[in-house]
Amino acid sequence: MKLVIQRVSRASVTIDGKVNGSIDRGAVVLCGVAQGDTDFDAVWLAKKTSALRHFEDADGKMNLAIDAVGGAFLVVSQFTLYGECEKGNRPSFIAAAPPERGNQLYELYVSELRKLGHRVETGIFGAMMKVEIINDGPVTLILESRGRTTP
Repeated sequence: MKLVIQRVSRASVTIDGKVNGSIDRGAVVLCGVAQGDTDFDAVWLAKKTSALRHFEDADGKMNLAIDAVGGAFLVVSQFTLYGECEKGNRPSFIAAAPPERGNQLYELYVSELRKLGHRVETGIFGAMMKVEIINDGPVTLILESRGRTTP
C-alpha cells in the first residue's frame, strides 16, 4: 500500500455535488492499494499514520502527532498512486489491486484508524470525487508498506 499524507488546515470530498466528508485541521490521506497487499499492510500503515509526528510543537519542530493537535483524517481511495508512466504517455494501472481487494484494504485501513481513536472522514471507494485541500505548510509525506514483515 502507498499513502500520500498532506497536512491540512481544512479539506473536503464532494461526490455528485454533495459533501461526503470534511475536516478542519488534520491530514488528508490518499490511499492506494497494490496487487499483493495484505491485511498486514493496512494495519501497519494505520499504526504508522496514527503515530506520525508531522505537526509543529511550540518550538516550530514537527514533533506532534495528529491526536496532540485535535486533528482528524480525511481518507480518499486513490488507485492512481500505482499508475506506471515509464512507457508511453498513458498510465498503466496493472500494479493496482483489483477493485474488490482494494476496497477491502482501504476499508480495513480506515477501520484501524478509527480503532486507534481517530475521527476519520472518507470519500467513497471507486467514486468520481472532487477533493478540496487547503495545505498547511505545505507538508506532504509518502508512506509505503511494501516489503514490511514486522510491525
